[in-house]
This record gives sequence, C-alpha cells and structure tokens, in this order.
Amino acid sequence: MASLVLSNDTTPVDVYFGCHGNRLRVAYQGVEGAYSESAAMKAYPNYEPIPCEHFETVFEVVEHELVDRAVLPFENSLGGSIHRNYDLILRHKLHIIGEVRLSIRHCLMANHGVKLDDLKRVLKHPQGLAQCEHMLTKLGVAREAVDDIVGAAQFMASHQLQDTGVVASSKAAEIYGLNILARDIQDKSDNVTRFFMLARDPVIPRTDMPFKIESRPGGCMPLRGANDNANGILKYFEYFFHLELEASTTDQNTKNALVNLEDFSSNSITDLMKFYKGCQPPQHIVQTRDCQCHEDDFL
Repeated sequence: MASLVLSNDTTPVDVYFGCHGNRLRVAYQGVEGAYSESAAMKAYPNYEPIPCEHFETVFEVVEHELVDRAVLPFENSLGGSIHRNYDLILRHKLHIIGEVRLSIRHCLMANHGVKLDDLKRVLKHPQGLAQCEHMLTKLGVAREAVDDIVGAAQFMASHQLQDTGVVASSKAAEIYGLNILARDIQDKSDNVTRFFMLARDPVIPRTDMPFKIESRPGGCMPLRGANDNANGILKYFEYFFHLELEASTTDQNTKNALVNLEDFSSNSITDLMKFYKGCQPPQHIVQTRDCQCHEDDFL
C-alpha cells in the first residue's frame, strides 16, 4: 500500500489504495454537495465516493467490507459533539485511523428570483441551525430542522419553492442551480468540523477509548445525579466518556493509567480502545459539573 501524507489539519494516513489496487471506496453520510463529501475528498483525494443516507449505514458498509473506509463528523467548534456518531462507534467494531478538520462556511440560498424578504422559512440541519443562530434570528424566519440538508436543497430546487431558503454549502448551490442570498452566515468565521476516518483495522499508537463511570448515590464516585422527582432522591446514573490519549500502549505509565481507570469504569478499558494515528495536544484537566480530575490522578 502506498503512503499518503496530507496537510497540517489532516492526520497522516498509511493507506491510499483498496485491497485490489483500486481506488479506496470511502463512505460518508449525505449526497453530492454535502460537507461530509468535501471532508472525504480532503482525507482521500483520489477516492471513490460512496454516499449513504444514514450515519448507521456508513458504519455497516465498512464493517461488512462493502467499502474500505468511512469519514464521519464527530465535533463542531460551534455546535458541539455529534452525539449520534459517538453512540454508534460504541456499537460497531471500527477503529479511528485519522481525522480531518474542515472549515464550514454556510450559505443561505433559494431559487432564482427569490429575495431575502420573500423567505418565510429556512431549512437546515440541526447542527447548522446552532451554527447560524444570529443570522437566522435577525431574519425573523421560521426555522425547520432536516436531517439531510443537501437533499432538502435538491427538493426545494425541483419543486421551485418561492418562500423557502436553505442553509448549505456553496457547492450545493452550484450543483442544484440555487441562488446564494448570503455567504458566510455562521456565527463565527472560524467554524470547523472535526471528521474521523474509520476503518476495520487499527493503526497504532494513538488511542481513543470510551469508558463508563457509574454514579452511586451518596458514594465517593466522581459523578452524581438526581432524578426528576420532587424529593430529589439520588438514582444510579451511568456516563460514557471519550478519552483521547497521546501515548504508547506499551509504555508502563500508560498501562498504569489504564488499569487505574478500570477501577472507575464498569467496562474493560482495553476492550473498548479505538486505535488512532495522529496526535493533538492532550488535555491536562478534565472538568465535569461535580468534579475536577487531573491526569496525574491516574498515573
């Protein structure tokens, strides 16, 4: 397999071709013009795109060896985590082998002849709505969340809707023949989404691992919660944390840290590890509402 080194905001990847020397088949959620398509292209410039309707379908086609890789969004600098994908990575046997960061520049678009004053509603993915709150509030239009925003743009164009706008990429406007009414409408210019590159086999040395902590009423565990009853009786709660660790799994301090974490977790840490190639600066302090834990506590 050939080696591919990408730009600074993309982690190195050690594969470029599929199992028979063909282009890598890379799955993503959405259709042509979606941000995920751009992220997949940035991660694998010479790839064969395999669009999927749902996030879960993307995981399944990689697991069943119908495609070689997947590229999926996990975090946005304005909208936060994409919780669905964090849940899915716990359920599927895929490994994180790299990441790509894509600058997200939202455009408000409509059919030709439609002006800003004509708009009564704007369609956007829930993450996109959170990223464009200021602009959409200023317009005073109804906001409608849709799962597939590029599909919504395609529907709007084909039905020639005259009172509806959509927030999507400039590429989507070009593909579906829509007119861009406003560019860069995200609340902050440095709007970035972090995409993970997923594969069936791990790439060492970086590790991404989820682990679960059980909160015991009145106990000394680090997290506690109360139910919705008026009496406020404490109940058992479970929390999953996704920890990114910049270390070698053969290092003794790393081994000690993982063993110590298992004292707080109801899962085997080593069973849940997702191997990851590429590094980001480690977080020295992890904060929650009820506690503050330092990395030295686990070494």
